[in-house]
Amino acid sequence: MNGTGGFISDERREILQSASGSEGPLSSSKSPRSPQAHGKGSTVILDRHSRSPIDGRPKKGGCGGKGTWGGLMDTDCSYPLDSKDPNYDSSEEECAHPNARKSAPDFDAYKKKATIIVEEYFATDDVLSATNELKELAMPSYNYYFVKKLVSMAMDRNDHEKEMAAVLLSALYADVIDAPQVYRGFSKLVESADDLIVDIPDTVDILALFIARAVVDDILPPAFLKKQRELLPNDSKGVEVLERAEKGYLAAPMHAENIERRWRVSKKTVEDVKVRINNLLIEYVTSGDKKEAYRCIKDLKVPFFHHEIVKRALVMAMEKQNTEDRLLDLLKEAAEEGLINSSQITKGFSRMIDTVDDLSLDIPNAQKILKSLISKATSDGWLCASSLRSLSLEPRNKSLEDKFTKTFKLKCQSIIQEYFLTGDISEVFSCLEAENKTSVGELNSIFVKRLITLAMDRKNREKEMASVLLSSLCFPADDVVNGFVMLIESADDTALDNPVVVEDLAMFLARAVVDEALAPQHLEEVGIQFSGTDSLGEKVLQMAKSLLKARLSGERILRCWGGGGSSTSGWAVDDVKLKIAKLLEEYESGGDIREAYRCIKELGMSFFHHEVVKKALVMVIEKKNERLWGLLAHCFGSGLITMNQMTKGFSRVEECLDDLALDVPDARKQFLAYVEKAKTIGWLDSSFHYGNSTNGKENGACL
Repeated sequence: MNGTGGFISDERREILQSASGSEGPLSSSKSPRSPQAHGKGSTVILDRHSRSPIDGRPKKGGCGGKGTWGGLMDTDCSYPLDSKDPNYDSSEEECAHPNARKSAPDFDAYKKKATIIVEEYFATDDVLSATNELKELAMPSYNYYFVKKLVSMAMDRNDHEKEMAAVLLSALYADVIDAPQVYRGFSKLVESADDLIVDIPDTVDILALFIARAVVDDILPPAFLKKQRELLPNDSKGVEVLERAEKGYLAAPMHAENIERRWRVSKKTVEDVKVRINNLLIEYVTSGDKKEAYRCIKDLKVPFFHHEIVKRALVMAMEKQNTEDRLLDLLKEAAEEGLINSSQITKGFSRMIDTVDDLSLDIPNAQKILKSLISKATSDGWLCASSLRSLSLEPRNKSLEDKFTKTFKLKCQSIIQEYFLTGDISEVFSCLEAENKTSVGELNSIFVKRLITLAMDRKNREKEMASVLLSSLCFPADDVVNGFVMLIESADDTALDNPVVVEDLAMFLARAVVDEALAPQHLEEVGIQFSGTDSLGEKVLQMAKSLLKARLSGERILRCWGGGGSSTSGWAVDDVKLKIAKLLEEYESGGDIREAYRCIKELGMSFFHHEVVKKALVMVIEKKNERLWGLLAHCFGSGLITMNQMTKGFSRVEECLDDLALDVPDARKQFLAYVEKAKTIGWLDSSFHYGNSTNGKENGACL
């Protein structure tokens, strides 16, 4: 179209196209103001109207145009925020970013996951797992919130968790959480100090120590203190925090060593506490100063061990009857003031009843005196006698408990210590068979208790080995339950040497469920033994349940101690079962007996050969093919599978006969025939009879 034959000229059309933004406004070759755009010597008259596509006139409605204030009801949040403005509100910061609303759901999800990671870390103390989970979130721009959440949750917990939080921050710094995110996280904490102090009264001191620890650990620059102070009002708690960190901690001599040791729990042994208790009671009897005695009791900081104070006070009152009134008065006021709670009072008297027979050797009328003390405490109202065992009972038969059991405990300790050195599970089996020939349930429970007690005082390698051994022993579930009950009952004493006894016991309990040494319903049996939301048993039970309910709980619990107790990374029971099933199927379908023998030997798990026996016998019964029977004969004849493993394998098949009979009606008849055959050729002892197995299905499901 030429300039005369249409409604608009080509020049005008080109100008309009340029003005409408078809090319960038800064393009010199297409700009309508450039002479080159219209050819050489162009006579185009350049008008003074704006060529911008943005209309500067007010919108319909009379507001919002270019250069205007906008409408009365406009809520545009694009104006800049000034943190020094008296009306500044940090919650408005999201409006300053156009993507804030889009990222809100992501941030909410991050906050929930971060809280879960912190809770699981405090339960497991697994730095590597927490690091990997934070990496998996893949939201580095929100990591400042993780810093804030980790520290704020640790502030409301014990020194152990505070130290764990500091260690985790150092581990995450730079590799997972960038320095600016750490800086911002601590800034948020300082800003929220006024809110934190409502729930945590000593916020100023704790947060100041966290900041000082971060400076010492080189994850926070010292300049943070000065820069952050300039941003805060003078009357805020955040300023107090920064001043306490600088003057109270970082300015002190040898501040680095003192700060690093501040949350590390000192090792108080049971004997040390007992000596201190004995000394304070002797001093009280001499001086009669109750206030000093109460101060000493508080300084012990072992409220779970106050039953020892009760017991020692009673023993002292029985040995020196002239001190009886003074000591009972001390216990009475301590109970009334709540310094020693009623459960500790009861436990102290119960311990006295249990040891009164031994005391009678030194104090001839010990039982009579103790009855008198119980009567006085009951009449004064600070002891509930109905919760105590009667003293009128005849002395218990202690032949097993005092002689054989004590000997068994000593031998258990040597067996377990040797196992921790060698890792030889078959040797443990042999020793236990020799010491507990009749498989007494009480002795099994004692072994479980001793095994876990010794493991808790050692490193993760021994803890893993203990869990592996416990799952391999195939003790009756009731014996394992009783072992855990005994562990929890003695946890108060164990806590003196192991401050994280609750976490350790919960992990061992959860691991026992994952390893199928216990069934989930057995957790309730453990819980029934301990009532009250504040009881130690309830805490262990709830923590174990939370570990089992967590996402991917099975894999995490299996690797909670690094898998140091087995040749694989973690005790993968299912993997071993799968390998056994495959090698048996391969041999049953025509494989070489030497190859099957080699595969069983290479498993390196002689303690788990009962699984080979069980699966082979089940396949023989199902398919009525005795080829696998020949494999068992070869393994037994060469000594690869022992009689003990044969017995356990047959016992496990017996446990699942009801399920097996659904598919093979004559399974029970076949099993009895194979039992007699095994006895004849020496695989089973003649004492093995159908119905002898005491292991429940929870330890041997027919898979």
